[in-house]
Amino acid sequence: MKLLGNVDLLTSQTAIKFAAFIFISVSFFYLGKHWSDGSRQLIFFSRQSPSATASYIPTVGISPNFNKEFNISALISATEPETESKPVDPVKNDGKPVSASEAHLPQHPPTTPPPPPVIKSYGIVDENGTMSDEFEIGEFDPNLVENWGNGKEIQEETKTEGATSTFRVKKFGLCDESMREYIPCLDNVEAIRLKSTEKGERFERHCPEKGKGLNCLVPAPKGYRPPVPWPRSRDEVWFYNVPHTRLVDDKGGQNWISKKGKDKFSFPGGGTQFIHGADQYLNQISKMVPEITFGQHIRVVLDVGCGVASFGAYLLSRNVITMSIAPKDVHENQIQFALERGVPAMAAAFATRRLLYPSQAFDLIHCSRCRINWTRDDGILLLEVNRMLRAGGYFTWAAQPVYKHEQALEEQWEEMLNLTTRLCWNLVKKEGYIAVWQKPFNNSCYLSREAGTIPPLCDPNDDPDNVWYVDLKACISRIPENGYGANVAPWPARLQTPPDRLQSIHIESYIARKELFKAESKYWNEIVASYVRALHWKKYKLRNVMDMRAGFGGFAAAMIDNQLDAWVLNVVPVSGPNTLPVIYDRGLIGVLHDWCESFDTYPRTYDLLHAAGLFSVERKRCNMSTIMLEMDRILRPGGRVYIRDSLDVMDELQDIAKAMGWHPTLRDTSEGPHASYRILVCDKRLLRS
Repeated sequence: MKLLGNVDLLTSQTAIKFAAFIFISVSFFYLGKHWSDGSRQLIFFSRQSPSATASYIPTVGISPNFNKEFNISALISATEPETESKPVDPVKNDGKPVSASEAHLPQHPPTTPPPPPVIKSYGIVDENGTMSDEFEIGEFDPNLVENWGNGKEIQEETKTEGATSTFRVKKFGLCDESMREYIPCLDNVEAIRLKSTEKGERFERHCPEKGKGLNCLVPAPKGYRPPVPWPRSRDEVWFYNVPHTRLVDDKGGQNWISKKGKDKFSFPGGGTQFIHGADQYLNQISKMVPEITFGQHIRVVLDVGCGVASFGAYLLSRNVITMSIAPKDVHENQIQFALERGVPAMAAAFATRRLLYPSQAFDLIHCSRCRINWTRDDGILLLEVNRMLRAGGYFTWAAQPVYKHEQALEEQWEEMLNLTTRLCWNLVKKEGYIAVWQKPFNNSCYLSREAGTIPPLCDPNDDPDNVWYVDLKACISRIPENGYGANVAPWPARLQTPPDRLQSIHIESYIARKELFKAESKYWNEIVASYVRALHWKKYKLRNVMDMRAGFGGFAAAMIDNQLDAWVLNVVPVSGPNTLPVIYDRGLIGVLHDWCESFDTYPRTYDLLHAAGLFSVERKRCNMSTIMLEMDRILRPGGRVYIRDSLDVMDELQDIAKAMGWHPTLRDTSEGPHASYRILVCDKRLLRS
């Protein structure tokens, strides 16, 4: 009684804590009972209804999720929902709707939980008697092939709140069979026939006039099949995907390419100057110049006059990425073969304009019997090589003038030696049929030459990274005095190291550029990781990938970090800042392009096209149908498109996609359904007339 009479008890800390605990407990109980929804109601106690003959018994309530199985990892990783979820109205077992009051009553689970779904797996039994999903499909699944007539319409219904509207989209027709390998800016016959062949002008870009561009779907050849997956595609491809035998007839004896049975081409790995194989040839170069460390300081290479790109194909296994280029000439399908093999390549020519790559892009430039007269017009073509070659980089030339002793060839060698000396290149080694030069690291040699030496240094105001429809210049591009471009980290560290040339990019940045670079890399790494985890990108067997608005190359870097066995061509639109120098300093490849025009590649050459923020920017300059038709031209049947863009362009893009026979799906981003951006995923199927 003395304790009960103690007044200090009411003010003690223990009493205060006890009272607070009681108050919080009652509050949570009240909120849980009255504010939770019907499907997740917090049920603490329930009472059975009293009957007339027995009194009710208080019991502990059972959670509605009792005895159910959940895949927690799938819930965590599903950052990109398949479709927009809609609220589902609760119903009774008899199919009638549940009233609002009944919806909050405790729901008891069935006595026996349903069995988990059966996981079905398909594959073939390999030679060891084990099941494998690594098998080759010879023909398209009939469900992935569509009959596509010309001039028809697609009827669509769209539902909005309180209304349903119907609209019709006119389908794009299939082009004529003669256009199945059509490259609009390289096959413009009207413009090409007016150009001279003396300096190769006809092999440069001559795009159709406005209103005369591509307005149909380029068809695949008859018998087209899904490409042979990498790495097998390095050694063989389907005949009907590139049904041309001229290279077999012309170059079969040089181990370029051969016919394998009735339905395949094989690639022995040789070339005109290395008929015993590219691997042996690469080993010879490394022995000649030990400083040429493939996969370390030599990461990005340009192969000029590449043939079927065996040089670049075999460098891939040495952690070297090679841009293989050749004109669309008498060997017009060499670039098509290269891309079908899964090797980076583009149609391009040394003629009268700068190539679409930045200055100091390549650690090594290679020419093996590339049929280019480097000394013509005071060496203007070799000056273009010099512009693209990194300070301290190497030029490797394998050609007859190097080793043959005929008078005409010896004169060509002397001309080449004289020109490279005036360019301040150092002849590092000449052995057999290979000669290797090294470009200087700075301008000191150029400045110490005699006055009037040809070619001169370019004007200080010349921008060596300005390449879009810019004529070649008969001058030596200056090396930056601050050493930008020359001081890059070895691979693979250079992939995530902010390069010096980041500071020279013309961008409006409100934060430190290095922080912007790192933020972009982190952003794309997280997104690509979610694609791999939730959308199973590794199962798609992606190989040839294009990022249509590349920025600093963060998407391509993320593909490497997530161990996707694919290469990415980073396209930098001319409408934005030229970030190509940064992309090449990271050890990646890319090209400048205007998406109002056609791209310089063959049809059906990419497995995946990625476009982030492209259409919301380019629609101010270009017709969106023009860009989408070009995407369809270069995308393989069975390929995919990922468009991440603002919501206000998605309706039009979906309409165009359907008119082209694509199968579009609109997805939310990881920010959720109320974000201003969406992801449009499109599948391209094989269309038949």
